[in-house]
Order: sequence, then C-alpha cells, then structure tokens
Amino acid sequence: MTQQGVRWTADQVLALAPDAASRRAGGRLGAAGPWSEVGSSDEGAVWGLCRGGGSEPYQTVVDISDMSGPAYRCGCPSLKFPCKHALGLLLLWAGGDGVVPGAKAPDWAERWIAGRRERAGEKRRAGSTGSAAGTADPEAARRRAEQRAGRITAGATELEQRLTDLLRGGLAGAEQTGYELWEETAARMVDAQASGLASRVRELGAIPSSGSGWPVRLLEECALLHLLDQGWLRREQLPDGLAATVRARVGLSASADGPAIRDRWLVLSQYDTADPRLTTRRVWLYGAQTDRAVLLLSYGAAGRAPEPALPVGLALDAEVSAYPGAGQQRAALGRQFAPPVPTELRPRGVTTSQAAVGYGEALRDDPWLESVPVTLDRVVPVPDGDHWQLADADGDTALPLTPAAGNRPGLWRLVALSGGAAVKVFGECGHRGFTPLTAWPAGAGPAVPLC
Repeated sequence: MTQQGVRWTADQVLALAPDAASRRAGGRLGAAGPWSEVGSSDEGAVWGLCRGGGSEPYQTVVDISDMSGPAYRCGCPSLKFPCKHALGLLLLWAGGDGVVPGAKAPDWAERWIAGRRERAGEKRRAGSTGSAAGTADPEAARRRAEQRAGRITAGATELEQRLTDLLRGGLAGAEQTGYELWEETAARMVDAQASGLASRVRELGAIPSSGSGWPVRLLEECALLHLLDQGWLRREQLPDGLAATVRARVGLSASADGPAIRDRWLVLSQYDTADPRLTTRRVWLYGAQTDRAVLLLSYGAAGRAPEPALPVGLALDAEVSAYPGAGQQRAALGRQFAPPVPTELRPRGVTTSQAAVGYGEALRDDPWLESVPVTLDRVVPVPDGDHWQLADADGDTALPLTPAAGNRPGLWRLVALSGGAAVKVFGECGHRGFTPLTAWPAGAGPAVPLC
C-alpha cells in the first residue's frame, strides 16, 4: 500500500511502537493472532477486530492517508494513544504476506473514516475562508486590533497599580491575603484579553505557599511582570523583534509567517504537560543542515493527546515556519515530503559553560525566557549532595539539574546509560538549572527518551 507514492515500511511502523509490549500486540509479523476481519483500502485505511479479552472484540481503525502520520480509533478502554491494538494492527499491515488484504471497509470502519476526512476537509475550507475573510475588510480588522490593544493597555495599567500596592504594603502581607486576590486579578486580565498577563498573575499567587525563600521568588517574578507591563505600555519605542516578543508574551496570538525552511528534522524530544483544562505538547526538532532547534507547540482538551505525535529518534523531511519575535524558537510544521523514518543523526553539542552563556545571550532578546534548548556533549551525571549535576568530562564545569528533574525516573535512565562514562544529553537550560530530555550513549546506539 502506498500513499502519494511513499510506502510505509515495517521499520517506520516499528518506530511508532518502541516498547516490546506494543510489538507483542500485533503478534508475529505475518500472523493474524487475535485479529479477524482485517482489511485495508487503497485510500490509506486499515481496520480489524481484535479479541482483547472482553465480551466483544475491539473495533480498531487506522487512517494512514495523511502524510503527517497515522490517526487512530479503537473501542478499547486504554488511556494510551495510540493503544496497543492500533499499533498491533499497523504491525500486521506492515508485515505484508497478505495478512491484511485489500477489501471494502465494513460499515463501522467506513463511518469513522468518512467522518474524519469530512471534518478535515471542513477545517481546510474554513481556514481558506477565514484567510479570505481576514483580508476582505482590513479596516475592520484594524479597528478590532486597536480595540483589543486598548483593553490590554487598560489591564496592564491596572496591574501596575496592583503591583505597586503590593510592594508598598510589603511582601509579607501576600501570604495572608490568600490566592483569591490573585485569581480575581487574573480574571481582570482575562477580561482585558491579556491571557499571558493572566497566566503570570496566577503563577504569582502560587509562590507564597511554595516553601522557604518564597519572598525572594515573589519579588523576582513581580519584577519580570512589571517589565512586561512596561514593555507593552512602551511597545512603540521597542525594536521590532522585541516588540513582537512582548505582544506574544501578553497573549496576542500571531501566525507563523516566517519563510518556510526545509530540512531533515530530527525529533529530539516530545513531552506533554497538563492542567485541568488543557494538555500541551512540546516537540523539539533539530535541523541537520540549519543546525538549529525549533519548538512545535500543540494543544488538546484535558485528557486528550494533542497532535502531532513524533517519537524521539525519528527524522522527517519537512518544512517549518517560525513565529515572530526576537529569539523565539517556536515554529509551525508545514509540508512533509515523506513519513518520519529512524535515523542515527545526532545534534551538535556544546560544553556546560557554553550552554550557560547561550542562555544569558538569549535573555537579551527575550527577558522572560524560562529556558533554551541545549545539547550537552560529553557530560557525566554526578551527585552533588542531595541533588545531581551534569559535569563536563573534559573540563571542570557543570550544570545543576532542576529540582523537578531530580525526582523523575528519567534521571535513573540517564545514570544507567552513562555508567560513569560521558554521554550526549539534550534538554532545556534555564535559570533553575538543566532539565534532561533525551540522551545518547558514547558509542553507537539509539536516542533514549528521559521524559
């Protein structure tokens, strides 16, 4: 089976199922195992019924017509996405040998496939219509932008007054006022359509209950928030790049209007963070030719995995376009010219001292930057009292790990991979330390995800 002339091979499908349990779900390649009524279509869909132990077999469908990767649907109760049945079905199909023959899709599979493709078509049409509508009346768009800017300015001015009142009354009083005052202030920023200011206000409210030393942390964050307020209120005086960064930080959305850059992009890491309302996926890519890292951000409703799903260690031939803003790493994934494939490619690394200098330089373009992507070359994880650090194997410098990284299972995978020897580690380097996300052994070997 092919899609637009590109065949999904067994190796490419195996890359989507890195754990042994997922591979076992499909049984031996070329053997149907617990599957029945399996089939595939020339349009790029695979389906089957899997006897998963319940009273009724699970209806499983995989749509591989999209070059960005498969989409999945399964009737099992698994919280994993994709589940082992979807991966098992892909493995059967990739094995060939006629186990998954060409056939007409049953009604239950056809309904899901047709519905998904109809929604995708509506989304494309809506995007095209929206673009046309956005340019149809530029005067109306300008008035809307001015009205929103006015609301944000009013919100930033009010927030400045509240910060002034806090400092005049003393930081000690922040512990007694409780979280309600901060939440009420954040709600005022939401009303002003300044979601970025609202998020930072909520973070301020959590600091007084964050343990010893909280007054120092509160003062630091108040200073950064004051700087952002002043940046917005004086944005006309800023350089274009920094002004774009300020607009993004206060919550004004922008499109990825940078030029499309085609490269062979290595998937450095992928991890999700969640709150009660939203799941955020962060995917770091490294361009082999451009020697740069870019960040793909995507969002999904709480409990739902966002797209795209790009396993660590794959490489894709694709275009990305950058978002506006000085020093911004965020980009949007554009046209993909082939499915992701496994690769031995590794990013270029730097020393720990070079990483610290790089973060300092990035702060000049974006003072609110929490961290930057960094690949450390030839470092060894070593304990430092109750904490851990990554020490240069060929020097006398080191970077401390963030407190959160020291409590994750990935730290022990990193220690086991190193075994006291130098390794290459990719992660995020910021003012709180270094968060390792992926590592490679000193010799040949695949990337090891640490998150």
